[in-house]
Amino acid sequence: MALSRLDNLYRQMILDHSAHPHHHGTLENATPIEMNNPTCGDVIHLSLLIEEGKIKDIAFDGSGCSISTASASMMTDVVIGKEIEIVLEMADSFSKMVQGETVENIEELLGDASLLSGVAKFPARIKCSTLAWKALEKAIAAGESQTSQGNLAKHEEGEL
Repeated sequence: MALSRLDNLYRQMILDHSAHPHHHGTLENATPIEMNNPTCGDVIHLSLLIEEGKIKDIAFDGSGCSISTASASMMTDVVIGKEIEIVLEMADSFSKMVQGETVENIEELLGDASLLSGVAKFPARIKCSTLAWKALEKAIAAGESQTSQGNLAKHEEGEL
């Protein structure tokens, strides 16, 4: 019974982040990235401000399923103020987690985003959950200088 209550709590948090996403919108003078998941049609527009090697601010817009939107919302909450190196580690750990790998201290590292670990049970939803994280990695790689566009690559074993 307790496990069922915990599952319900996790579902509620995901639904709440989806219905009321945090950091939703765009940022001026930010690195804008657009990515989409051609498999299901999810689209994210991510705006990222990096200063002194840290995420100063982040926002997202677009359209997607509840998992995609909740993941983006949770991601934005947890990366603000973090050093780029740590953020890239977080993105890698998130990807491993949703593919079913065990990652030490995942709750401490990812905060609410660790609630999406259950996505591993639904392989078709992995791309939905990682779209925002992949856009974040791309925004970091692009730096603050240019606009980029891209598609989420097809899922291959062990890698997105």
